[in-house]
Amino acid sequence: MLKRLATTSSEYNTSWIFHVKPTIRLADTNRRGFPTRTIETPVAPSLRLFDAQTETTKSLRIGTRLDKYRIAARLGEGGFATVYAAYDVIEDRRVALKIPDNRYMENSQSVEDLEREVRLMSKLEHPGIVRLKDARIIEGHFVMVFPLGAESLADRLTRRIARATAVDYSLQMIDAVAHAHETRILHRDIKPENFILFPDQVIQLTDFGLARVQTKVKRVSASGTLGFMAPEQAMGHPGYRSDVFSLGLVIYRLLSGELPDYPFEAPLPGYQKLRKGLSSDFVDLICKAIDPNPKKRFRDAVAMRNAALRIRYLMSDRSIPQSMRTTANPRLSRRWAA
Repeated sequence: MLKRLATTSSEYNTSWIFHVKPTIRLADTNRRGFPTRTIETPVAPSLRLFDAQTETTKSLRIGTRLDKYRIAARLGEGGFATVYAAYDVIEDRRVALKIPDNRYMENSQSVEDLEREVRLMSKLEHPGIVRLKDARIIEGHFVMVFPLGAESLADRLTRRIARATAVDYSLQMIDAVAHAHETRILHRDIKPENFILFPDQVIQLTDFGLARVQTKVKRVSASGTLGFMAPEQAMGHPGYRSDVFSLGLVIYRLLSGELPDYPFEAPLPGYQKLRKGLSSDFVDLICKAIDPNPKKRFRDAVAMRNAALRIRYLMSDRSIPQSMRTTANPRLSRRWAA
């Protein structure tokens, strides 16, 4: 049974997970000219179909062939999965493969996380979110296939980024997280490593392994990356506002070159650099996003995006008098200033 499923070759082949044929909706291109596709799938019953005798993911060698994908390089390892750069020999393109270590698939929580990630990513269609291209068992390994970007934002932050480019990245990131929130999805692990850069200054959000559909607020175990985690999330109370906090810290790091440690103390490291070349409104937007008190932040990334769009409009409309182009709250700016 497993071998038959593993040898099935079809793009968007997720029917083995859901026991039904997935619905595929095709669109010509998105607003940035990239082809877009959406998989509509029901809830997955289980992924526990792995052969314990199969070699572990971490032992996959460069040059290994998994159906039409040839492993080219190991890009990194996460909590329970390894990401590889690979080459699609049929479609003649480079892709990224996320392959959980088979040993972790004996853990029911790991299986649930993987099931959830496949379900959630199949629902998301947005130019700022990495698309899930394929998800299936190949030769005993569960393989998730994504477009291969140039590098992560974390890698890019090791080199200087032009101010205009950094602001553009910031707006794209806000828009991507806002779309997830509009779909009632909490990411819960927003950090530079989970933003991938593509050509034409496109940046996309990825890794929804810790994501949750937001329903009623209830206490859950703390998950995420501590350096970018909101205080309430560390206490087991994640929400839209905790995603906003993490997003705000990523943007602060991008625009200032520094990452403040919690609990914050004024002056924040890099605050003066943050202000350089930015409108006071946009600085206030970032400060509001990273406020330690969740009630003082934007309620979600949708509200944050709306505020950013208003700022962008006011700053670009030359028919508006200069005196009316700022809606800055001086208390926000002074709070973290020297």
